[in-house]
Amino acid sequence: MTDTAPLASIAADLSGGRTSGLRFLDDKGALAIVLDVTGIAADDRKPLEDKLRAGLLEQPGVNEVRIAMTAEKKAMTIIAVGSGKGGVGKSTLAANLAVALRRLGVKVGLVDADIYGPSQPRLMDSEGVKPEARGSKLAPVPNAYGVPMLSTGQIAAPGQAIAWRGPMAGKALEQLVDASWGDIDTLVVDLPPGTGDVQLTMIQKHKPAGAVIISTPQDLALMDATRAVSLFEQADVPIIGLVENMAGYACPHCGEVSDPFGSGGAEAAAGTMGLDFLGRVPLSMGIRLASDGGVPPAAGTDPAGEPFHAIAAKVADWLNARKKGS
Repeated sequence: MTDTAPLASIAADLSGGRTSGLRFLDDKGALAIVLDVTGIAADDRKPLEDKLRAGLLEQPGVNEVRIAMTAEKKAMTIIAVGSGKGGVGKSTLAANLAVALRRLGVKVGLVDADIYGPSQPRLMDSEGVKPEARGSKLAPVPNAYGVPMLSTGQIAAPGQAIAWRGPMAGKALEQLVDASWGDIDTLVVDLPPGTGDVQLTMIQKHKPAGAVIISTPQDLALMDATRAVSLFEQADVPIIGLVENMAGYACPHCGEVSDPFGSGGAEAAAGTMGLDFLGRVPLSMGIRLASDGGVPPAAGTDPAGEPFHAIAAKVADWLNARKKGS
């Protein structure tokens, strides 16, 4: 019997220790081997396969190499971004949180789960770009900010109303989350406002690691945010913290800061509920113009991006603490 130990050692060196099960299939030099590609981006798998095959074919007695690639299904860390009502800046926060986490070195993707009102394609400057199929799964759409994303807004025709019942919306969410994410290990999921079917599907089928809740400072918004917190707590999904949006407006002419929506409400609510307060984002013309133009403020170094960087740093600390504790 041919001793395959030297070939197995060579294969391990070529693949970085990712090979196993090396054996000859016949006496004509046909070699079979298993290559574990878990965690390797789809575009990087073929070059590794080619390198392994070429290296083994150089060895005496090897005339053919059959490589079976396998990959364990990776457990994604999902961060849900939710709110109790619409119009509080949830999608803007989700986009900038993802971009800021990427700048901190997190391998992050973005899912626009706001099935009926998708806005991430505009925020991430990827309108009109259709996701491709990779086998039976969707391939996320790349962008200039290094955060691959998927949204129903990239699937439906522009301006088309998405009139789906709950089961269809749940199926759409499943396709977006269970996509071909490659080496991405953390997903920021922009949930629709409220506590309906899509939120329940996300919690039951995909179990977020944690949730970020966003609210404006006034009492009515905080009442709805409290309901969103309650939904996640009932499902044993940890609340990473609360964010207060539209917190203060600086007059561009005189610089005076006013509080059209009040001030400090979300921070006070976080204290009352025993939750962390992640930070506040001002009501800013710069943030609005950049977002409408598909340029997340967190992608740059302007002051408009600073609140998002500070919030992302706290979320990154939470993720690191979770990894150390697992």
